[in-house]
Amino acid sequence: MRKYFFFILLFLSLNCSAQILSENQKLESLCKVWGFLKYYHPHVAKGNSNWDEQLLKKINEIKNVHDKAALNNLYATWLNSLGKVDECKECLQAENKTYFLKNFDLSWIDNTSIFTESTAQKLRYIEQNRNIGNNHYIGKGGRKIYFKNEESYGSKFTSSSICLLELFRYWNYVEYFFPYKYETDQNWNDVLREMIPKFLTVQNDKDYHLTLAELVAKIDDSHAFLFSTLISLNQYGNRKLPVEYSYAEGKLVITKINANRFHEKTPFYVGDVIYDINGKTIPQMVNTYGKYISASNSWGKVNKVKSKLLFNNKDSISVKLERDGQNMEVAAKTYFIKDIIGKKASPPQKWKFLDQEKRIGYVNMEVITKEDLNEMYRNLRSTSSIIFDLRNYPKLTILPLSELLLPQTTTYYQFNFPETRYPGKFYSRKNNIGRKNPDYYKGNVIVLVDENTQSQAETTTMMFKQHPKAKIIGSNTSGANGDIIRFKIADLDTCFTGLGAYYPDGRETQRIGIIPDLIVKPTVNGIRNGKDEILERALMYIKNNE
Repeated sequence: MRKYFFFILLFLSLNCSAQILSENQKLESLCKVWGFLKYYHPHVAKGNSNWDEQLLKKINEIKNVHDKAALNNLYATWLNSLGKVDECKECLQAENKTYFLKNFDLSWIDNTSIFTESTAQKLRYIEQNRNIGNNHYIGKGGRKIYFKNEESYGSKFTSSSICLLELFRYWNYVEYFFPYKYETDQNWNDVLREMIPKFLTVQNDKDYHLTLAELVAKIDDSHAFLFSTLISLNQYGNRKLPVEYSYAEGKLVITKINANRFHEKTPFYVGDVIYDINGKTIPQMVNTYGKYISASNSWGKVNKVKSKLLFNNKDSISVKLERDGQNMEVAAKTYFIKDIIGKKASPPQKWKFLDQEKRIGYVNMEVITKEDLNEMYRNLRSTSSIIFDLRNYPKLTILPLSELLLPQTTTYYQFNFPETRYPGKFYSRKNNIGRKNPDYYKGNVIVLVDENTQSQAETTTMMFKQHPKAKIIGSNTSGANGDIIRFKIADLDTCFTGLGAYYPDGRETQRIGIIPDLIVKPTVNGIRNGKDEILERALMYIKNNE
């Protein structure tokens, strides 16, 4: 009996010492070690080796590694080959900065299921004596960083190893430099765990692009996109119904019928309400396409998807619609964009009066420029209210507008910037705007917003909020604020938000948006009747508060 127990204990000890690892576990650890060394190891960060080549080599070597001991032997050999890391006394010096640490996470180093104590100590030593000078792979321009010296392998599928390299590259970009990593719906470590098998099963160009798009979508950032003509043509199509429309209440309301160069009549009328496309409701279509489209929230997802809904690759689309209280199904011909003829709209006015008494001014923030502001203000400063329409993207007018409208200098935003001396950490700074101005605008400042109010438009809204008589009217803004970092992944253009933006007290706007003081959303009936319900609510507010 004693001998029997001895063999059981021996078997268990041997099994524990072996600690068999799955392919996913090995590749997850490789992704994290490779990315960490890329930005932290003094020799690697200086570009002293072909780091992509080293990864491809390790991906091949790791196939013959099956347990924890062998994996750590591989890492020990690799770390030793990179050269001696000298002690960094400057790394110990405290920075005179306020740090934001919600994104910072090197706890994977201490995962005893993967790393031995010896490997963990080596990695922690590199962290404590990290590269703090120039980095071969990161540049800094003003307050933004950019990625550099990254080799391109093209956008076509060539091998599973290259697929993994692109996944690992993007995952580490987000891991160390995306300010809102901590806010993603899915934990970023879990994203890596999920996406490795998907990248390993890619077999063709289309699947490669879709898998990359799915990865980008997982950062839940309306700034993010993946520009792929392959996806546009295959996933959405290049033929379209010749109509324009607005979205409300989960439906599409046709607002304009365009002509076509064949002079063919389309079976639609302005005011038709489409609620089903080829057998799917509009929300179902949004969910289908949304898997590959990054957005900060549900309304941002709808906003990015809606423009693609009446496209396909066939010569017709079948839709169900409601017209004059009757439901009907219509099969309509689609056209290439080049064959659709849209009427050119008149250029919008930069500013105007909305009443005969000239008491209410209106400014279109999409078209007014810095050079126009003084003239605009001379015309509108005697009004009792100015409506600033920010349901669009403004033209860098925030600073001069603040000096015209605000009574004094004020803190309007807190920004978090990536710390290149300690990747993964961000440091915070509060931003002031305006000037001491006894001649500031004394009337109501009304700001119109919706899901199109994004990034610079959201920052501009926050400036307007500092006015003593400001009122924000509309629906939640996009929830994607902060300068963007543009780069390529698999030779495809993409980007994400590059710095964090918060209220002065630290409250978040990312994914939430700026919440209006008065919430108004367009309705199907309002759109059918040609109403601008948000503007109408603003005029009602002014009438009640004069």
